[in-house]
Amino acid sequence: SNLPIGRRVKRRAQETDAIWVMIIPMIRSAFAPLLAALVLASPALAADEFSACLKRLRGDAVSFGVSASTYDRHAMPLEADMEVLDFLKAQPEFKTPIWDYLGSLVDEERIEDGMAMLEQWSSTLDKVESRYGVPRHAVVAVWGVESNYGKNFGKRALLRSLGTLSCFGRRQAFFRKEFFTTLKIIQRGDVNPSHLVGSWAGAFGHTQFMPTTFMRLAVDGDGDGRRDVVDSVPDALASTANYLAKAGWVSGGVWGYEVQLPRKFDASLAGRTKKRHLSEWADMGVTRINGEPLPQSKTRAGIILPAGRNGPAFIVFKNFDAIYAYNAAESYALAIAHLSDRLRGGGAFATPWPTDDPPLSRAEKRELQILLARMGYDVGEPDGIIGSKSREAIKDIQRQAGVEETGRAGLKLLKQLRGG
Repeated sequence: SNLPIGRRVKRRAQETDAIWVMIIPMIRSAFAPLLAALVLASPALAADEFSACLKRLRGDAVSFGVSASTYDRHAMPLEADMEVLDFLKAQPEFKTPIWDYLGSLVDEERIEDGMAMLEQWSSTLDKVESRYGVPRHAVVAVWGVESNYGKNFGKRALLRSLGTLSCFGRRQAFFRKEFFTTLKIIQRGDVNPSHLVGSWAGAFGHTQFMPTTFMRLAVDGDGDGRRDVVDSVPDALASTANYLAKAGWVSGGVWGYEVQLPRKFDASLAGRTKKRHLSEWADMGVTRINGEPLPQSKTRAGIILPAGRNGPAFIVFKNFDAIYAYNAAESYALAIAHLSDRLRGGGAFATPWPTDDPPLSRAEKRELQILLARMGYDVGEPDGIIGSKSREAIKDIQRQAGVEETGRAGLKLLKQLRGG
């Protein structure tokens, strides 16, 4: 109170400013859901907010190692792709049974195509095996499952998708790192910017690397000084092998194999991480699927039951864990592992899946979609992928038949439509 009035007014203004500095973030946080809803409802507001967000992120990108010129050229002109937020928010509406999942990924079509790729890229795969100790069949199996041997990269521009996810929706911090890393990939000159397309979440290339994974593990497989997993198959195959090697692949080892369980096997002992010595499993009565005993070995392995006690059982080793690291799902790892065995000349699983309605191959799914289209259903282009339109058509047929509306495409339905 003893300060001159001018200084008292200045201090009061400073105190007021400090209060607002604390309050404004609280207001923004409280009204964030409302702001997000308004942005999603108004394309103009979304465009303005996206442009403002990109400007705010510029400093963070530069701190991350992206040059100002790279950011201004490739990030600032972007337009938001608000459709990716629907994918981000979507909850799976249809849980695929394991036998359908494997049936679509490990069918005769994918096996035949994989055999052709093994022959076409034989010399490249020789070098990959020699350098990384990962067998060609495993590498090509990843390629087949991830992009159908380069046929399905995804169609969304990475920068646009990742930029949008960096500014809207949940997990913005995660996507900003991927966004900035994509800009660094462009800055390094590894991949043609116009060819950086992929999934809505940012995976790209022949074997669908996320940008940060690419930055850590991609390698130059063709010796041109660039790491291009989009336009160079040798780079993609070598990078995939490097990933599996770094994930702990044991050279000369196997991922696992199908086993036969004793009648009273305790299913609670199963699990990829519940490893025991092979000799312990052998002492419990676990055998190879042909009845041969397991080796009396200290090698540690787990047993997985992807369809429960009544379906096929598998004993899995460290190489299965390496595949699992690529995409943390046992069903995915089993698809890669099984496809690699089929490419090596192995056969189908000996134990049938616990279903009376076997899965369809992609060729059979295309046939099913054609039959649905003939019945007047809009299922889009018959591509062998049972998406939401195909499932809705199937549900309508099931509704009319008075059966459970699962939306599942199985052999029973295909036979029914063939006869109809």
